[in-house]
Amino acid sequence: MSRYTYVIVGAGAAGCVLANRLSADPKNKVLLLEAGARDRHPLVKIPAGFAKLMGTKANWIFDTAPQRHMDGRRMFLPQGKVLGGSTSVNAMLYIRGNRLDYDEWADLGCKGWSYDEVLPFFKVHERNERLADEFHGIDGELNVADQVQHNPMSQAFMRAAQEVGIPRTDDPNGASQEGVFFHQVTQRNARRESASTAFLRPVLDRPNLTVLTGAEVARVVVKDGRATGVEYSVKGKKQVAHADGEVIVSAGAINSPRLLLLSGIGPADELKAAGVEVVHDLPGVGKNLRDQLEVYITREAAEPVTYSGEDRWDRAIRHAIEYGLYRTGPATATITEAGAFVSSSDDVRSPDLQLHFLPAYVVWKDLAHSAERIPGHGVTLLACNVRPKSSGSVTITSADPKAPPVLDPNYLADDRDMEVAVEGFKVMRKVFDAPAFKHLLKDEQLPGPSVQTDEEIRDFIRQWGKTDYHPVGSCKMGVDELAVVDPELRVHGLEGLRVIDSSIMPTIISGNTQAPSMMIGEKGAALILGSSS
Repeated sequence: MSRYTYVIVGAGAAGCVLANRLSADPKNKVLLLEAGARDRHPLVKIPAGFAKLMGTKANWIFDTAPQRHMDGRRMFLPQGKVLGGSTSVNAMLYIRGNRLDYDEWADLGCKGWSYDEVLPFFKVHERNERLADEFHGIDGELNVADQVQHNPMSQAFMRAAQEVGIPRTDDPNGASQEGVFFHQVTQRNARRESASTAFLRPVLDRPNLTVLTGAEVARVVVKDGRATGVEYSVKGKKQVAHADGEVIVSAGAINSPRLLLLSGIGPADELKAAGVEVVHDLPGVGKNLRDQLEVYITREAAEPVTYSGEDRWDRAIRHAIEYGLYRTGPATATITEAGAFVSSSDDVRSPDLQLHFLPAYVVWKDLAHSAERIPGHGVTLLACNVRPKSSGSVTITSADPKAPPVLDPNYLADDRDMEVAVEGFKVMRKVFDAPAFKHLLKDEQLPGPSVQTDEEIRDFIRQWGKTDYHPVGSCKMGVDELAVVDPELRVHGLEGLRVIDSSIMPTIISGNTQAPSMMIGEKGAALILGSSS
């Protein structure tokens, strides 16, 4: 048995930040366990490479349960399985959400989590190349940059959105979220900046920090109401790591509740049904799973100026050479270069629709572990309901750690989510019909002109709606009966155990979850260090 001050399970957005901050004090001995491999693959480093990583060993290959409000469909819902977690395989978009999201957390009883209270934890580790104001940091480890280039179609989208009344904003993370903008991204010198490259790689030489990859954690060890360590295996060899201080579960919104359940921490009746000995009856574990659903439209391009077909082998070689020599060209692209935040109605408290524009033909097929490229040149516009009312669950059916969990995001269970999706669909068509696109686009390919009425749009959404890959909330923070952790991120009813990652969000934030998860890691580390001082 090895002894550490802190044992962290999961080297994702929050886990890498935690490992950095907790090991900064040489008196702390820190172990970071990651089930995936090192982040050495070239496709992890090259920005456009993420499109080729979806169904690889760099991901947990998760599929949802049949979605009863979406024609019984099952969907591919991957999560990063590599140092850096999903920050090593995502589209690198730097979005924080709306300030009212965090104020809502505080109103729900999460003391210390209002926007004004979490903003310093965003800023402290940010190194923004363009923005330096009350909302942004410039001296941190995480590099946030403007993109190297913008496809002509992305520039047209910016104009089209403004033509239909969507204002322009240069900073959706600043004073006003609403508007159309070019994304800032987590890149440094046109290379991906992940939680691993920003927070972990610079401190790997610390003698008090141990990072193990290929480490599959089977359970948290609990004795007399206290978490004392974890059982894990590397290359089939079972081991135990003891935590003199705390065990920190930072494995994401799917694997964090899964690990707690496998450890006997969760709803007692569900644990017994799965053949797991009940260690601590905690009803909320695995509940409150939230994920953002988006719908999309594709249009044919009049000229071959999009990224469609640019991954063909001969072109890919040319782009790789350009990237290697100059750090320019399509290899630097996030594909999702431009976006917008808009409101579905006058009744919402802040924008509840996020538009993603892709200057490429892309179609997502259920359980196909990558997006499908369509022949020819075209563009894709997606509308995401960023604050869904529907919630689902993460459950287990067996005590076997290798058995896959049952994921049920329960998309569209709340009728209000469908209405937001319909409005998003209409906004997309309105943007595509703007003058800026008049001579650039040809016919709508998906769904096509036959879909017109609201009921036809609803049918299309049920058949083609997709995840935005942002599951959260399954170990929610709060003070109610279904809360899993308190505002200090300590698991209710147990000592020495915290959950610190996107699973603690009581409600989903209005946007991408990478930046908020890093903030949660930053604030979580401060809470731990404050309580131990």
